[in-house]
Amino acid sequence: MAAKNRKLHHFRKEYNKFQLSIESSALDPFEQFGLWFHQALELGGFEANAMVLSTISEDMQPSSRVVLLKEYSENGFVFYTNYASRKGNEIEFNPKVAILFFYEAMERQIRIQGVLEKISSEESSKYFDSRPLESQYGAMVSPQSKKIESKESLDAELLKLKTENKKPQMPKHWGGYLLKANYFEFWQGRPNRLHDRVCYELKEGQWNKFAIAP
Repeated sequence: MAAKNRKLHHFRKEYNKFQLSIESSALDPFEQFGLWFHQALELGGFEANAMVLSTISEDMQPSSRVVLLKEYSENGFVFYTNYASRKGNEIEFNPKVAILFFYEAMERQIRIQGVLEKISSEESSKYFDSRPLESQYGAMVSPQSKKIESKESLDAELLKLKTENKKPQMPKHWGGYLLKANYFEFWQGRPNRLHDRVCYELKEGQWNKFAIAP
């Protein structure tokens, strides 16, 4: 059955919980990120480290998915995945990506752009060994983003792998990426759609902070 045309014009919400300004924001974008991230952690009720990762394919088709941030510092933002997945192939083609954090309960979003690079296999292996055992086996058996015969066949492969391997081994096609950021935008929802937007752009090794119109 074809979906009926449904207008959503009446869906409207006023944002009025917090404010953001050039004066109130930190001089350094990583400090500002840390402040908002820890406020989101304290609020709870959702995965504060969940972020939307956007990549682009060789035929210039953008694609987005949610991944989990596992580490951040002034060096950048780290997440882990299957290097042979769709996202991995697209990153190989074009390592320039964007990530987005959306904190609905706080009426905030954080946009970050930059360039990805693989972290060392030693760092990846250390994190892999810290994961729950079932997650380790899952990374070994899943041909991420590839067509499969059925979910049952995948479960059978998992069972076979678990009986054959006493200790999981990190697959060569699995590991972490580090996003070296060069642009941040902190968005705070405000009444009448006049939202607060404070940006940071890296120029010649220095972060320049400025506000942009909603």
